[in-house]
Amino acid sequence: MLDPQIIFQKFDLYRLNKIIQSTDKDQLMIYASLILLFIFIFKNFLLSFISFVLNLIILEKERKLAFHQTGRNSGVIHSGLYYKPGSLRAKNCVKGREQLIGFAKENNIAHDICGKIVLATNQEEAKRLEALKINGVKNGLKGLKMLTPEEFKKIEPNTEGIAALWVPDSGIINYKSVCNKLAGLITKTNPKSKIACNCELLDINDGLLFSTNAIYKTKHTIFCGGLFSDRLAKKDKVKLDMKIVGFRGDYYRLSDKAKSKVKNLIYPVPNPEFPFLGIHFTRMIGGDIECGPNAVFTFKREGYQKTDFSWKDTIESLSFLGTWRLFINHWKFGFNEYRRAFSKALFLKALKKMIPTLKMEDIVEGRSGVRAMALSYDGEVIDDLKMVKNKNNLHVLNTPSPAATACLAVGEQIMGKAKSHFNLKNLR
Repeated sequence: MLDPQIIFQKFDLYRLNKIIQSTDKDQLMIYASLILLFIFIFKNFLLSFISFVLNLIILEKERKLAFHQTGRNSGVIHSGLYYKPGSLRAKNCVKGREQLIGFAKENNIAHDICGKIVLATNQEEAKRLEALKINGVKNGLKGLKMLTPEEFKKIEPNTEGIAALWVPDSGIINYKSVCNKLAGLITKTNPKSKIACNCELLDINDGLLFSTNAIYKTKHTIFCGGLFSDRLAKKDKVKLDMKIVGFRGDYYRLSDKAKSKVKNLIYPVPNPEFPFLGIHFTRMIGGDIECGPNAVFTFKREGYQKTDFSWKDTIESLSFLGTWRLFINHWKFGFNEYRRAFSKALFLKALKKMIPTLKMEDIVEGRSGVRAMALSYDGEVIDDLKMVKNKNNLHVLNTPSPAATACLAVGEQIMGKAKSHFNLKNLR
């Protein structure tokens, strides 16, 4: 969309003067009236679509908040067990967990710090379990305890394995409720703030945000686009060394008759060679028990069904060298995940490693979500917070799991970066 100043600069004043001199005065008055009418209409059209009076506006492309990743995650409050000690990811998780629990208590958001067990089903996993405990201690976790089969069966009676790690700091919450509460506080705290839904961003040009329902003039802009963070950055002419690639995670849930087989949270010992935690059991705040997720490449960034497809999303992902390097590095893992995605029997087989008594009728197909995986050109997963500055804009390109648990801590990181970049001395 052209700036009106650019349009007016296109006029050749010399030619315009010649036209005026050679034009009949009555005709000239008609032309002048038409020009004035055009300017009046154009001015009011533009002004009706630009907002100047708000201190803060949040643009959301969907009709409601938490429609995608925030509303489709596992609902787990992570402890910080898995992440490299000293990393920003680990620090944000541990600090963010404490902040999140405090926020939930203060605002009466349903949550439960129920703890979880990480279950080893063979000797190799048991060795990794010891290393996992050491990692958790370095990250400041309290109360970690290695459990014998007799001990972990007191917590989860239906599990089978040779050892387990008790993690008391883990819990569950509904992140949709967290998001909606935050939204309410934003508009309540600052009366000159607004949350605009159904507002998809089309273009970015020198402080003007062109969306599907309005044009916004901004002084400073922070972009947190999740699955589309790289595309928003490209609209802002940011040169990127990464790509967002979507991976769908499918869940099953336990039937009403089988719910009693899981009390709280049961996780497998993660394989450090793979960028995913593996299939686990999660008690949700509402009482349902979810089983999953798997991890399969999706042919649509917001494709929650197995058959969802987008030419644009597919071509973008598969034309990126990093995607193919990830596929090559983890082809066996990816192949098995795809097999399990289309086979209930194989999904059940993976679940039975931890709870052998599960039957086919015990699991029912559930929901799905899509992870925004940030990949580098070498096929490595970017596993920490990544932000890029560009003029008066700040792009949050990657907020990896546990982004929901760490949301308040990550918010502080973004605020600190914005304060520095935008030179906002009074930002709190």
